[in-house]
Amino acid sequence: MTGCKRFVGLCVLVVLSAPALAATETDYLAVFMEGKKIGHAVHTRTVAGGQVTTRDDVTITISRLGIPVTVQMTETSIETATGKPVRFETVQQLGAMTMKVVGVVNGNGTVEVTSTSLGGEQKSTMTWPAGAIMAEGLRLLSLQKGLKPGTEYTVDLFSPGVLQAVNAKVIIGERKPVDLLGRIVKLTETKTILNMPGAGQIASTTYVDDEMRALKSIVPLAGMQVEMVDCPQEFALGENDVLELIDRMFVKSPQSLEDVGSATAITYLLQPDKGVNLVIPSTHDQTAERRPDGRISLTIKPAQVTAGGALPYKGNDSRLLEAIKPTRFLQSDDQRIVELARQAVGDAKDAASAARRIESFVAKYIDNKGLSVGYASAAEVVESRQGDCSEFAVLTAALCRAAGIPAQVVVGVAYVREFGGLEGFGGHAWTRAYVGGDARGQGGQWVGLDAAFKSGNRGGYDAGHITLAVGNGEPGDFFNMATALGQFKIEKIDVQRAR
Repeated sequence: MTGCKRFVGLCVLVVLSAPALAATETDYLAVFMEGKKIGHAVHTRTVAGGQVTTRDDVTITISRLGIPVTVQMTETSIETATGKPVRFETVQQLGAMTMKVVGVVNGNGTVEVTSTSLGGEQKSTMTWPAGAIMAEGLRLLSLQKGLKPGTEYTVDLFSPGVLQAVNAKVIIGERKPVDLLGRIVKLTETKTILNMPGAGQIASTTYVDDEMRALKSIVPLAGMQVEMVDCPQEFALGENDVLELIDRMFVKSPQSLEDVGSATAITYLLQPDKGVNLVIPSTHDQTAERRPDGRISLTIKPAQVTAGGALPYKGNDSRLLEAIKPTRFLQSDDQRIVELARQAVGDAKDAASAARRIESFVAKYIDNKGLSVGYASAAEVVESRQGDCSEFAVLTAALCRAAGIPAQVVVGVAYVREFGGLEGFGGHAWTRAYVGGDARGQGGQWVGLDAAFKSGNRGGYDAGHITLAVGNGEPGDFFNMATALGQFKIEKIDVQRAR
C-alpha cells in the first residue's frame, strides 16, 4: 500500500499554505500532527542585487509499520523587487530518492525546466501561467491588501513543487490571542482556500502579525490537522516524536470481502463527512453518482480485455498521445526503460497482451518490497528495484509508454484483507493502460494493471480498487487521496458476480 506518499503532497501544501510572508530573517517553525512533533520548516528571505530570494525547507518524518520515512522538500523562488518571477528551484528528497527541478522564466513567458534525478537529466519547456505569482509577489500583494477584517482577494500561486498554478482565495479575519507553544500573542486570522485541480478545495488557517509574518498555520489532511508553529531554532530542529500512520491510511469496510478478483462489479455507498465536498471521479470503469442526500453511489466494473489494440498506438487522440510522452517521473525515453520494455513485451503483437506482460514483468522485477522509499521515479526504480505500490505503478506506466501504450498512474484506495493487522481500503497506487480498439486505437478502453498486487499473489487490478485521481505520476497527483482519506465512510457494499 502507498504509505507516506500523501506526505509528498503535504510538503507542497505546507509551502503553499504557510510561508512567512514578510520575513527579513530566518524563521523556524515546528511541524505537528496529532499533537506530535513530526518535523520542522525553515523560511528565509534575502534581498540582494535587485532580486528577492525566498526559500522554504520542510522536513517531516513518519512511521509505517515501525519503519521511519523522512520526506524533505526545499523550494526556492527568485523574483524581482516588484515580484516578477525570475527563477525557481525545488529539491524533493523522498526517502532514499532525490529529485531536483530548476525553472528559468524567460521574458517571452516560457519556462525552461531541467529535472535531475538518479534517472538522469530531463529538459522541457512550459508556459508560465498568466498572472501567476510566487512568494515575493504574494508578500507584496498581502501588504497592499492589508489586514482589515472582511478583506477578500484571490490569487494564482505558482507552486514549483507541482509545476502549476493553484488558485487561492484569501479571507482576512479578526485579531485574536493565539497560543504559540505557551506564548500567547495577538495575531490576525487569515483563511486561504486552495482550489487543487481534481482534488476540490483545501482550506488552511494562518495567524499573522502586523508585518504579515505567519507565526502559526493549520492545514487539514486526511481528517487530521497539520500545525506549523513559530518557535526557537533549537526546538524546531530538535528531536521528533514517532507518529505511526498506517491506521490513518485505511477506510473501514462494512464487511469482509471474499474473492474480490472474481467480482464482475462492486457498488459502494459512500457517506462524506459533514461539510466535506468529496470529489470522486468517474472513469472508464468507475461511475460515481451523487445522490440528493449527499451520499455517493460508486460502481466499479473492471474492463475485461485480453487481446487487441495497435502496438504501438497510432491514433491521433491528443489525450492518448499525452499519455505516451515521457515525464519527469515516467522517463519512458530513458534507454534503460526502453530496453526493459522490449524485454517485457517480447513477441507480443497487440497492446493488451503487451500490457499484461509488462504487469507481470514489473511484479517480478521489483524484488525488494520495502516501505523505506518515500517516492521514486521510474528511472530510479530501475536502478534500485525496490519500493511499494507507487514504485510498481510508475515503472509499469513508464514501460507501457516506452512500448507505445498510453498509460497513467492511478491513486486511490484498494481493499486488503490484512495489512499490518488492518483490514479495509488502504491508500494505494496502480496503473491503467489504453488497449483494444481498431488499428488506429479507436474504440479501445482503459484497463487497470496492478503489478504490486500481482507481486503479492493478489491477482492484480479488480473491483476492490477505488480511483481518487489519475495522472502522470507527479507528487501532486496524491493531493486528492490526501484530502479524501479520513473524509468519508463506506456505508454499504454490493458485490456482483457472474452467474
